[in-house]
Amino acid sequence: MSDNPIGVFDSGLGGLTAVKELTKVLPNEDIIYFGDTSRVPYGNRSKETIKRYAMQDAYFLLSKNVKMIIAACGTVSSVAVELDEELPVPFTGVVKPTALAAVKATKNGRIGVIGTTATINSNSYQKEIQKQNKDLYVISQDCPLFVPLVENGFISKDDEIVRLIIERYLKKLKDEKVDTIILGCTHYPIIKNAISYVMGDNITLIDSGKETACFSAEIIKGLGLQTEKSTKGNCHFYVSDTTEGFSKNAELFLGTNVSHNVDRIDIEKY
Repeated sequence: MSDNPIGVFDSGLGGLTAVKELTKVLPNEDIIYFGDTSRVPYGNRSKETIKRYAMQDAYFLLSKNVKMIIAACGTVSSVAVELDEELPVPFTGVVKPTALAAVKATKNGRIGVIGTTATINSNSYQKEIQKQNKDLYVISQDCPLFVPLVENGFISKDDEIVRLIIERYLKKLKDEKVDTIILGCTHYPIIKNAISYVMGDNITLIDSGKETACFSAEIIKGLGLQTEKSTKGNCHFYVSDTTEGFSKNAELFLGTNVSHNVDRIDIEKY
C-alpha cells in the first residue's frame, strides 16, 4: 500500500495549491487529483449537496486505490466533517492544520478568516482556533467572488478589478487590525500577492494548501505509508468538465504544463 498514490480533491483548481506543496515535501509520492470543475464552486451550495459531492469525490479517488485522501477544499473541510469517519483510508481536510498555523503566527491575538460563504457560515475555523486558545479574537469574512476571479485567471495585484474586490471584502479585517489572515479556501493563495498588497506587508497570510500539505506529510510518515520509491513521483489529474480549460489554468498554480496528464470523468457514477 505504501506505493499507492495520495488522493487530493477540490471543487475546481484551488486544491492544486496543496498539490504543489505536496510535491515539495513528498517529492517521490504519486498523486491523483480530482477537480470537480463541472460543479464549481461548492461554497454557495447547501450542506446536503456539499456532503453528497464530497462523498462522490472521495469514492472516485478510492477507485484509484489511494492510500490517503486530502480534501483540499475549505468548504468540504468545514461542512462535510463526518467524511473522516466514513473513509477506509487516512483523511484530512484543511481546517485543522491551517487553524493551528494561525494560532502560532498571531502576535496581537486578532485573526481574520476569509473563505467561501459555506465555510464562513460553518464557523469551522473560529471553533478550531478557539479550541486551541479561547482568548483569541476571530473575525470572519466570506469572499464569494474570489473563486471565480481565480478560476478565470484574474489574479494580478496590478489588476484594478482584483484590487477593488479585495479592498471591498477585507475592509472589515483591516479596520479590526488583524495581524494574521487565514486564506480559508485553497484558491486564495493564487491571489496572495494581491491580498498582501492591499492589506500591507505586516499581515501574515496563512496558506491553507501549504499547511495542509505539511500536515498530510506528517500523517503519512507517522503511519509508515511513505513510498519506498526513490524516483520522482507522478501527478495525474482528473476533472468533471473539459480538460482544456483546466490544463490552461493549472499552469498558474503549478508552473508547469499538465495537459498530457488530464482526463475527464463522469463523477455522477460515483
